[in-house]
Order: sequence, then structure tokens, then C-alpha cells
Amino acid sequence: MHSEHEQLLLEEIRQIRQLLELMAEPAIAQRDAKLRDALRGIVGASVKKQQSVLLMNGTRTQKHIITETAVHQGELSTLVSKLDAVGLLAGDKKHPKLALSIPANFFEEP
Repeated sequence: MHSEHEQLLLEEIRQIRQLLELMAEPAIAQRDAKLRDALRGIVGASVKKQQSVLLMNGTRTQKHIITETAVHQGELSTLVSKLDAVGLLAGDKKHPKLALSIPANFFEEP
């Protein structure tokens, strides 16, 4: 277990990280524009697919993502394969992880 002091320190570090990500987002978006366009094209308007992609951080299995988003297993499998084919995944397909950073509101943007 972490002590109360360690927990407070971790929370402060998380807040600093969030601020840095917010400040860096415009530069990241410009650098990754083509990949982000490809991601939007593959995912489309499906809310379940969008939610699934946002959960792809390498710690969840496809089964866990299916449980959390209610996306159909075949749909997720196809999505993961398409993302992998264009270089949008890092690591293995069983624990999908996006190869680029996107903000939580990525699919809400125009």
C-alpha cells in the first residue's frame, strides 16, 4: 500500500501530466494529422467503436473492451485488424494499444 503522502504525490504528478498533455495537444495533432485522419476514417461515426478505441491503452484485452463498450466481437476484431494494418496499433492485437496519442474528446471534434 502507498502511504497517504505517496498518494497525494501521485495525484499531483497526474495533474501535471494532464496539464502538459493539454498544452502539447496542438503540436501533437499537427504531427499526427495523417494518422488521426486515418483513425477517424476507420472508426467512423460508431459510438461503440469510438469508445473502444479510447480504451485501447494496452492494458485491456479485446474481451474486456467488448464488455465495457458492448461492441460486437466481430466488429472489434475487424477494427483492430484495420488499425493494425495501417500502423495505428503498437504491440499485440490481443491487448490493443493505439500507436498515437489522442485526447478524450477526439471523436467530438469536427
